[in-house]
Amino acid sequence: MKNLLGPINTPSRVVVFAFLAVILVGTGLLSLPVAAEGERASLPSALFTATSAVCVTGLAVHDTASHWSFFGELVILALMQIGGFGIMTLSSILALVVSGRLGLRARLNTQAETKTLGPGDVRQVVTGVVKVTLVVEALTAAVLTARFVAGYDEPIGRALYYGAFHAVSAFTNAGFALWPDSMMRFVTDPWVCLPLALAVVAGGLGFPVYAVLRENWRRPSRWSLHAKITLGMTAVLTAGGTLAITATEWNNPGTMGLLAPGLRIMAGFFHTTMTRSGGLNSVDTSQMNENSWLISDVLMFIGAGSGSTGGGIKVTTFALLGFVILAEVRGEPDVSAGRRRIPEQLQRQALTIALLSVAFVALGTFVMMMLTPFKLDRVLFEVISAFATVGLSTGITADVGTAGHLVLTTLMFVGRLGPVTLGAALALHMQTRRFRYPEERPLVG
Repeated sequence: MKNLLGPINTPSRVVVFAFLAVILVGTGLLSLPVAAEGERASLPSALFTATSAVCVTGLAVHDTASHWSFFGELVILALMQIGGFGIMTLSSILALVVSGRLGLRARLNTQAETKTLGPGDVRQVVTGVVKVTLVVEALTAAVLTARFVAGYDEPIGRALYYGAFHAVSAFTNAGFALWPDSMMRFVTDPWVCLPLALAVVAGGLGFPVYAVLRENWRRPSRWSLHAKITLGMTAVLTAGGTLAITATEWNNPGTMGLLAPGLRIMAGFFHTTMTRSGGLNSVDTSQMNENSWLISDVLMFIGAGSGSTGGGIKVTTFALLGFVILAEVRGEPDVSAGRRRIPEQLQRQALTIALLSVAFVALGTFVMMMLTPFKLDRVLFEVISAFATVGLSTGITADVGTAGHLVLTTLMFVGRLGPVTLGAALALHMQTRRFRYPEERPLVG
């Protein structure tokens, strides 16, 4: 453990302190009188909002549009952009650092398989992330702006602002909205809901996937295993989640029950994509069935792709654990996927990240149950939403008190940076022993 926290983990420390510094600056700016419409924000609420924006979560103590001034909204917009861009860039660079720590043969094998960039291509990573970010956000903002002007008679200046703000919020998976009901007023409008949902999916894929698609988008056989897992799991979780959420909410008059059948499916798709870390909502999440909350809990905990703006334990981690189980059930000596063997080190990393995440969620839920009067289902939803940096809520965020806000703030910070930095730290800490202990088999199960 001492070595894990020592100089070998310096890149991970840089990520943590960089995000902490931005959060503190954002807290200071949001604490200014000019940042609020009326009474200035308290330090805990400013810290909560800044953390939620930088960690691209979207949980809010105050209504964004009515509480914060135009200056405050611009601060939140900047924090979302910095947080989303930063996590995509830094996680991709950490992957290069990890690759650089490997031996020459292992590094060449890794790059040949994953199609990752070499350790000296940091500039190419940054440039690539900037291009992907600007293209997706610009396209989304253009569609939204046109819709706000043509469909809702908004002045061009306000439409541009609304379009840009929500495009950034969607692509960064931040989940902040400039309306008190988030996107509920647009639940029947595909020209608003679908661009936002697609932007969230795009932000949740990650730059490593885009780097592969750029080179071999017409030849799936040459895609890296990471890209195949990310795209495949995204499709499966989105389709399965849409089917499950739509089915459980089909006759619920508080959410989708009063919509036309096609609009119910669109609302189910929108909610499913937002559980991937998007955080916006087109139906009242607080009125959902408990079954839908449970389905959402699972989707939020799994999250989006590695190296993306999304949170959760990541779809690759979840898939690797599934491959481990499948190999064990089949009695196979090696864990494999797509005709590639998964290293034991990577299996242990996935298991470590998943179990530590479960521990944080369990501990956070226990503490929140002690601090608040709310029942387990609502508290668990809130804790997973914070830890997985999603931003959806059953409506209790503003009512958990200052102590509860500090717990959620901690969960957002740990959940945003924990899987990224822990994965890098474990990989960098990989060591070779010249001896092995005698084997003994304790009983399992």
